[in-house]
Amino acid sequence: MIILQDITYIHSDKNVLFSAISFNIHPGDKVSLVGNNGAGKSTLLQILAGKLQPSKGSVIARSQPYYVPQHFGQFNGDSVAKALCIDGKLAALQAILAGEATEENLGRLDDDWTIEQRAKEALSHWQLEDVDLHQKMQTLSGGQKTRVFLAGIRIHQPEIVLLDEPSNHLDITSRAILYSYVETTRQTLIVVSHDRVLLNKIHKVCELSIKGIAMYGGNYDFYVAQKQVQSHALCQDINNKEKALRKAKVVEHETLERQQKLDARGKKKQEKAGISTIMMNTLRNKAEKTASKLKGVHTDKGDAIVDELRALRKEQPDLAAMKIDFDDSDLHRGKVMITAEAVNFEYEAGQLWQNALTFEVRSGERWAITGANGSGKTTLIKMMLGTWIPTSGSLFRAAVQTIYIDQDYSLISNHLTVFEQAQIFNEGLWPEHEVKMRLNRFLFGSVDWGKSCSALSGGEKMRLMLCSLTLSARPPDMIVLDEPTNNLDIQNLEILTRAIGDYKGTLLVVSHDVSFLQEIGVAHFIAL
Repeated sequence: MIILQDITYIHSDKNVLFSAISFNIHPGDKVSLVGNNGAGKSTLLQILAGKLQPSKGSVIARSQPYYVPQHFGQFNGDSVAKALCIDGKLAALQAILAGEATEENLGRLDDDWTIEQRAKEALSHWQLEDVDLHQKMQTLSGGQKTRVFLAGIRIHQPEIVLLDEPSNHLDITSRAILYSYVETTRQTLIVVSHDRVLLNKIHKVCELSIKGIAMYGGNYDFYVAQKQVQSHALCQDINNKEKALRKAKVVEHETLERQQKLDARGKKKQEKAGISTIMMNTLRNKAEKTASKLKGVHTDKGDAIVDELRALRKEQPDLAAMKIDFDDSDLHRGKVMITAEAVNFEYEAGQLWQNALTFEVRSGERWAITGANGSGKTTLIKMMLGTWIPTSGSLFRAAVQTIYIDQDYSLISNHLTVFEQAQIFNEGLWPEHEVKMRLNRFLFGSVDWGKSCSALSGGEKMRLMLCSLTLSARPPDMIVLDEPTNNLDIQNLEILTRAIGDYKGTLLVVSHDVSFLQEIGVAHFIAL
């Protein structure tokens, strides 16, 4: 059982991330924690794990949760055993087996005589047979580090497991193991992820937003359907309020116009009747007060509708306000872009691929490169970009405008500001106000224009990259995306999906995200 009571978290700069969060997680529950970028999902998960302390409120858990973080850099100097918090037990076990059965060593081992065997079996389950428990974490790839921490679940057998983007860096085989675990485990799970296949295996959704926490019964697809119903209702409410505002303005105009006509008619009658100047002034003042009162009533009513409309518009998701438009590539569809004939690449250990690669990419096509970690996806991309030359076979590349976007968005220069970065791609074609309008469209307001790109999250860098591409004088003929969905939350993933959906040029994608590949319309595959 996990109980959150009025949890509030305030950043060191005094900005409130979320406040008064309260909810319960029952034993055996499987919950996905979703929300827009910056809502505080990872922070809340760290509070549940005891890694961060809330500014206010309390967390009550029946046992200490096991936490799989999203980033592992802080463990680079540790051994695998230390990162898994089993180094003390392993050292005690080795000492006891060597004849040092001291009270201290027995206490450190705590009767856990199978710790080494369990650890090796857990690593083997996650296909890490070649990883040694004394090996430094910094020698492992991102996918291996993730699997090491996932292996820790089998080692420690906790009651509560917290997973922060667990499928990041995992290949298709490792994801299948993760999906099987999520489906079959009886442990209490709280998962933060953008992997929709994973989220659809969890049948309770907890949405974190500026309003607080909202619970939805059902998987992620059900949650999306419910949100669409709410969004439609919200749009209808906004339309109704806009109509009411227009009608109120018309009624106000007609009422005041009618009152002015009545006042003018009354004034003429009074002049004909020969009413004194003092009496005329009194009647005029009375008429002006009546008109002012009527105007005040209508203004108050209009202001109330405006306030309601403003509040409703604030509830609209940022995505609804975005408009993404890529200019079309100048290349005609079907032009040969890349031709590979029996291509291979040789390392010291020998040929990279058992079967040489032969394929042809034409303009307007969408290709995905798939395969396990270490299968040579990055090597193939570098050859297709002309960075590396194949050691055997032949590879033809047409002279076209190509943009390579890696998962770290390294085309974004960290020493520039957001506005300066946009201007790099602008090439002097668009005036300053148009550049700022486009930044606004991609959710970069005036407060963000002077922000350093080094301070941007992965999702923000992705949006800035897309915005910059729309400013370029010449649209790219080909876009190459290398693991584009890693480190993106669901909102930014949807933005990327829409942007790529609008793109008319050639697309090459390296990704393990099956849902993403389906949604962007990939029709051709190179399986390594």
